Amino acid sequence: LKTGLLKWKPDYDSAATEYGKAAVAFKNAKQFDQAREACLREAEAHENNKAYLFIDFPDSIIPLTVALQEMQRLPEAVQLIEKASMMYLENGTPDTAAIALERAGKLIENVSPEKAVQLYQQAASVFENEERLRQALEMLGKASRLLVRGRRLDEAALSLQKEKSIYKEIENYPTCYKKTIAQVLVHLHRNDYVAAERCVRESYSIPGFNGSEDCAALEQLLEGYDQQDQDQVSEVCNLPLFKYMDNDYAKLGLTLVVPGGGIKKKSPNTAQDKARGPAAVGSHAEEEEDEYSGGLC
Repeated sequence: LKTGLLKWKPDYDSAATEYGKAAVAFKNAKQFDQAREACLREAEAHENNKAYLFIDFPDSIIPLTVALQEMQRLPEAVQLIEKASMMYLENGTPDTAAIALERAGKLIENVSPEKAVQLYQQAASVFENEERLRQALEMLGKASRLLVRGRRLDEAALSLQKEKSIYKEIENYPTCYKKTIAQVLVHLHRNDYVAAERCVRESYSIPGFNGSEDCAALEQLLEGYDQQDQDQVSEVCNLPLFKYMDNDYAKLGLTLVVPGGGIKKKSPNTAQDKARGPAAVGSHAEEEEDEYSGGLC
């Protein structure tokens, strides 16, 4: 970087290479503060050389993120990765920018889920703009699950609707059914029965939904919820269809409680009839019919 009579301009290219080697060496020696400093100097040299895309993101960022992780400075690491992703976007490599945002989300997920959701949603937007819808869906799915885990159910409902719209666009209809189940569970945990019912009704336009196992289970679930029948709701939520969803959605099903904690009461006669069998049910019904056969008097 030094200049003199015979060297008027710093050699940023060579300097960046040497700083990169130094960063790796410091990381291996577990001198993380020096590794962080070397990484930043390497990035500065590339920026001065106008070589924003000289190093592939995963290779260049690993020493820095490892150093900051060891120093318990994850927010700083995420901030720097976000800055790198913006530079990639500005210089026409959105795919690398999205990969950067995803990596930052994974890094901060256990420390700050709220920030991770934001990063995953940004990555999804970048992928969607590039018409890489499957990658966008993967990012949206991560964001939705984190929102549910954090009980941010209003935002989770919107995120799931976005997922469902894209799955419908790419004609992945069976996954649309699963997203409808997740939506209904989220709405019911929000105590919004009307939104849950509307969600099912709107899904009738999805090819194959009406008459599917998913549709029948949701209709049963809504019926039980509407009638405050906790037994029916629990029975539906214990179906394999619900239990084998992603863990965050399966937990929503297993913890779903009808407002008021209602368990539909069965008459004593009904309970006795179940014990005695179908013949007893028939004779009991006949007795009820004949009770007033002679008139009220």
